[in-house]
Amino acid sequence: MKSTLLSAGLLASLISLVSATALTYKIGANEKACFYAAPEKQGAKIAFYFAVQSGGSFDINYEVTGPGEKVILDGEKERQGDFVFTANQIGEYKFCFNNEMSTYSDKFVDFEIAVEDEVRAQLPSKQGSTPEQTTALEESIYKVSGQLSTIARNQKYFRTRENRNFSTVRSTESRIVNFSLVQCCMMVCMGALQVFVVRFFFQGARKGYV
Repeated sequence: MKSTLLSAGLLASLISLVSATALTYKIGANEKACFYAAPEKQGAKIAFYFAVQSGGSFDINYEVTGPGEKVILDGEKERQGDFVFTANQIGEYKFCFNNEMSTYSDKFVDFEIAVEDEVRAQLPSKQGSTPEQTTALEESIYKVSGQLSTIARNQKYFRTRENRNFSTVRSTESRIVNFSLVQCCMMVCMGALQVFVVRFFFQGARKGYV
């Protein structure tokens, strides 16, 4: 029971060391959207993840700049990205998505910005426990934390694949419906044209007979 409480306490400490923002944002055509993060300590780790869920060719331009407008990361027509870098300076870091390349396609972008410190939380020791036992418990908890992060990223990946496949199916369905409507209109027009031609020939034959 006590070890469970200690594990829960360490997990709570781990959560407090990480500040994250996960959003799904709609970026309109010819629009540029920026988001900001400000680490409080020098040397903090900043994790940046994004994935285009729907819209156009599922691609977008991005740029990450640090204090002094220094470009840290950038890319063009990327579908998704997963990056981790160190904040060498304290200040405001800007994460921008640029959809100015699209003239009419809106895009939904799922992204996450996480700022975490490298300092490890210390597990409180209890009476009668050896340092080796405490260390083994810490390593087990950090291993579980890493596995949970991997599971979360896999869930994001499968969610992105599902959204993209659904968007493709919906686009294909719309094209099939439009093609069917055009085909129906063409058939009606062809039938009307045939009736007109037949009537024209019959009227001409009657005039020639008279």
